[in-house]
Amino acid sequence: MVLAAGGWPGWWTVAWVTAAMAGARTCAMAANRVIDRVIDAENPRTAGRHLPRGLLRAGELTALAAAGAALMFVSAWMLNPLCLALAPLALVFLVGYSYTKYVTWTSHWILGFTDGIAAAGGWVAVRERFDPPALVLWFALTVWIAGFDLIYACQDVAFDRAHGLHSVPARFGVAAALAAARVNHVLTAAALGGLGVMLGLGPLYWVGWLAIAGLLAYEHSLVRADDLSRVDMAFFNVNGYIALIALVSVVIGLRR
Repeated sequence: MVLAAGGWPGWWTVAWVTAAMAGARTCAMAANRVIDRVIDAENPRTAGRHLPRGLLRAGELTALAAAGAALMFVSAWMLNPLCLALAPLALVFLVGYSYTKYVTWTSHWILGFTDGIAAAGGWVAVRERFDPPALVLWFALTVWIAGFDLIYACQDVAFDRAHGLHSVPARFGVAAALAAARVNHVLTAAALGGLGVMLGLGPLYWVGWLAIAGLLAYEHSLVRADDLSRVDMAFFNVNGYIALIALVSVVIGLRR
């Protein structure tokens, strides 16, 4: 939103894009829990979730997913006609992603592509069209999220193989998955660098870019094929810092 507007996009846009994001994520996460409830109950890492423990019912989460989708559609309608026209396609990916691990090991990139819709959506909400920077943002999100999802999936290799689930670690091994994650994060840094050049962002953006590149390198130093004990730190903590730094870098970069 900030990049598309060249600054503050206005309260109306910020409010409805935020509502769309909240609705979309609620829909996706609730649908994921319903779709995966059987395998979640069998996986020790996920057996403590609400549905396997009986704290919530599938019908309740299905209703929550529907409410999230409704909020996303209302928000898209309040933004502009293109956002509303694209909302059904976004919904297909938000719900459909959860089925991909049952059929293809490319699910990591499909997840990244799905989350990348948010970046492109923020741009379209402001400009009501696609421009090259929006596509670069979408690509950056795709490979960033695919990269850390590859790392996270390394925890479930044995379970995935035993239950016929598809992932890069299960198909090609943990070492190959970590190598693929590194390639994806090199592409992330390259895409964010290209974005800075395309939009003529100021020196302070590049300070943030260097911090992001350093954190991506640090993330990969935390995990090895023979030691996954710090996956949670790499997955949750480091990527949370990257997200915040990216936002701050954009805001201060626009100020030059």
